[in-house]
Amino acid sequence: QVQLVESGGDSVQAGGSLKLSCEASGVSLTMYYMGWFRQAPVKEREGVADISPGAARTYYSDAVQGRFTISRDNTKNIMYLEMGGLKPEDTGMYYCAAARGVFPTARPATSDFSYWGQGTQVTVSS
Repeated sequence: QVQLVESGGDSVQAGGSLKLSCEASGVSLTMYYMGWFRQAPVKEREGVADISPGAARTYYSDAVQGRFTISRDNTKNIMYLEMGGLKPEDTGMYYCAAARGVFPTARPATSDFSYWGQGTQVTVSS
């Protein structure tokens, strides 16, 4: 069975940086679209960033564009999210997810991500 495990979440001060990791087991990520999502208190889950299987396409939400970088290392079966210039509004539970399928022209929808990690908490203090 596919398992995704996030790590790297921590409590940091505004302006700080964190690097999250998502390690997969039970499957190779080669054919999976991968994404990072987050959910803050009193907010709905939102897509943060995603990346195509070969990393040719990436997406960032307006809220994080220019500050976050998504990447993947298929040889290690790991996906990363580098976060810089962290703001209090970045606080939330961060989840990695995988979508198995073909998405030739559009990004996968949230519902297309069928495998999810348990989440790692990111807290940014002002």
